Amino acid sequence: MPTGKVKFYDDDKGFGFIASDDGQEVFLHASALPEGVSSVKPGSRLEFGIAAGKRGAQALSVRLLEAPPSLARMKRKNADDMAIIIEDVVKVLDGVGSNLRKGRYPEGSQAKLVAQALRRVADELDA
Repeated sequence: MPTGKVKFYDDDKGFGFIASDDGQEVFLHASALPEGVSSVKPGSRLEFGIAAGKRGAQALSVRLLEAPPSLARMKRKNADDMAIIIEDVVKVLDGVGSNLRKGRYPEGSQAKLVAQALRRVADELDA
């Protein structure tokens, strides 16, 4: 079976193109993706069958061989720095929790800062 890398894929439109290892550009439709996979990232290595479509080669029965390394994962903070950040966030959340037990929600600006910090930590961990 031929192999190649995803050149482009549009989640909204449900299609993209594969640059096959032999230099051919192959159309990739969402229906050719493996069950449970709804999207592929550019740079993902694939194995696929090819059929002649209306406008050229079209991929069939795609199998994901290797996902590209996440750029976010390559740029994320080291574990020691994240441990310190997590400890600081826990202290802030303890203060928020104490106030909530007394029936007081954080003020608007403080609530936004806490929510923003939690989102950034979550993004860093999810990278």
